[in-house]
Amino acid sequence: MPRPIIDRRIRTVPSVTLFQPAGFCHQHEPADVVLSLDEFEALRLADYEGLYQEAAALQMGISRQTFGRIIESGRKKVADALVNGKVLRVEGGNTVLQNRDESVLHIAVPTDKEGNIVLHFAHSELFIIFTIEQGSIIAEEQLPFLGHWNCKSGIASEMARKNVRLLLVQNIGEGAVRHMASFGIRVVRGVSGHARTTLERFLQENALVSLLERPFPRPL
Repeated sequence: MPRPIIDRRIRTVPSVTLFQPAGFCHQHEPADVVLSLDEFEALRLADYEGLYQEAAALQMGISRQTFGRIIESGRKKVADALVNGKVLRVEGGNTVLQNRDESVLHIAVPTDKEGNIVLHFAHSELFIIFTIEQGSIIAEEQLPFLGHWNCKSGIASEMARKNVRLLLVQNIGEGAVRHMASFGIRVVRGVSGHARTTLERFLQENALVSLLERPFPRPL
């Protein structure tokens, strides 16, 4: 019995769903190429937003292997349309539209055991993830430092699983900043002091909105 196909989560529906070559005449042109909505979402996340496949798969609620198959299929279809001058339609697919709840925000801060922001991201003893709703801290969760997190991918993917969108640090390497960005996490440098006290000050000054609007660094 074949395994049932799980609906893939998408966060947007394209405003333009039909692309055709200039001077197109359907009677003399090859068959249309149909790009499914989940293939479109995979292309948007990986090729437009620049997310790693692991992070993009998390956003779509599928495995990394499934994401790899979807994006490979999508890229081949786009290439077919461009190379062979075919009409490209975006439609169909096993998808469910799921908009992220913008009223709840998760922020990660690397700290020592006393809750102070460490001098450098690499020296973290633990990470505190704060949950913000309606301008107030409603919860916090501590993630003790784990040895395998020496691999930056482990830290970033764990934060992505917990829906972290913002990372506040004192110092961090440029490579780590770009790596976090590939998981959809913005990094703010130069933040010091006690983690909760500093975050509460940011909330009082309504500073988080501008931080979330900062552009992601461009991938190398």
